[in-house]
Amino acid sequence: MPRNKKKSSKGGHHAHVQPFSDEDASIETLSHCSSFSDTTSVPEEGGEVNEDTAQEDFQYKLKGFIDSTVDKSAKTRQGALDGLKTAMANRILYEFISERRMTISDSIERCLKKGKGEEQRAAASLACLLCIQLGSGIESEEVLKTLKPVFKNILADGSANVQARQAVATSLGLCTLVAEDDILDVFATMECFESLFSRSYAKGDGTFPSVNPQTSQLHTNALLSWALLLTICSSSQLQEVLRRHMPKLPGLLESEDVNMRIAAGETIALLFELARDMDADFEIDNYNDLCDKLSALATDCNKHRAKNDKRKQRSVFRDVLKAVEEGDFQVETIRFGTERMTIDSWVRKRTYDTFREFVGSGMNYHLQANEFIRDVFELGPPMLVDSATMKAMKISRFERHLHNSAAFKARTKARSKFRDKRVDVGEF
Repeated sequence: MPRNKKKSSKGGHHAHVQPFSDEDASIETLSHCSSFSDTTSVPEEGGEVNEDTAQEDFQYKLKGFIDSTVDKSAKTRQGALDGLKTAMANRILYEFISERRMTISDSIERCLKKGKGEEQRAAASLACLLCIQLGSGIESEEVLKTLKPVFKNILADGSANVQARQAVATSLGLCTLVAEDDILDVFATMECFESLFSRSYAKGDGTFPSVNPQTSQLHTNALLSWALLLTICSSSQLQEVLRRHMPKLPGLLESEDVNMRIAAGETIALLFELARDMDADFEIDNYNDLCDKLSALATDCNKHRAKNDKRKQRSVFRDVLKAVEEGDFQVETIRFGTERMTIDSWVRKRTYDTFREFVGSGMNYHLQANEFIRDVFELGPPMLVDSATMKAMKISRFERHLHNSAAFKARTKARSKFRDKRVDVGEF
């Protein structure tokens, strides 16, 4: 069930912030973005820089970016979207963003509808980061309600920019995972993805369609988003998916595109894991043929394929083969700050890989301080470590900043919940 959150008023524009010009947009964006993750900008305790002043300056820049998303210049809008993306990937901005979420959402919608190519890609990615910041609940549901029709229109429009469609295919998957509150709507979105990647399936006569590299990447992104949503499907939905797609998915292992082959292999491993959770004796027709295909890819020596592609493919398919034959998973440990997390299943891997794709180098920060992501990975509330303990552990200045941010966010949300203790009556 989505968590109840305090309702916020719609953010507005700030007349004191001038939009960037074409000439300085990219320069401003680069300088501002670099400061978001610059550890030297985090003041030491008792340092000369006033933390409140630094925070006000930071928020002033963010307000400028928000205003510039409606600028007439495409270059300026692009710079503003990139600036907001970098900020959201590297900081926890829940309070600031919650108050302005509909303004940001409206800007994303406008850029998706009227922008082209790179601007649409940036807007689609920003939509995901906005949902990650807001977490599951009424706020992110409102964002998805606004953007989902636009996303689906772009995906269905064969004449739309293919790179925009690729970005939307990825973004719609994660936004749905975070914000969709109805499992039937989740399944409807999955069918939207199926309508794309199934075009790479073998035809009735056993031959494969001719797909150009850009379209193949679109199908790959749709398949990975579909696989992400498999992780939250009900047993009955999974059984239907297995019936319809398990006979056809192995055909994608023969794709000319290494990314499609890998995505298909990982999706097959994920489906086997989910199916065996329901039935430990799960098997499929042509099981031996599938294992032969996986084994061939795990030891691929095809001279016509690039060395890097073969190396990457062999590593993945060794793990996929173990998953299918033995139900095994290559466990990975992720360390962040004073904590660690184990990636011990294909479900967890698909989820982690998707979040990491959007927050990038900020993933460890979000694992430490983002309450929603910690909920997803069952890490509990953000750890609050006192300054003496952190000093004894020789934690870096930046990590201290992360812990302090987590503590501040926890206090703020606790106060918000206290102020917002209301009882809804008369609604049944």
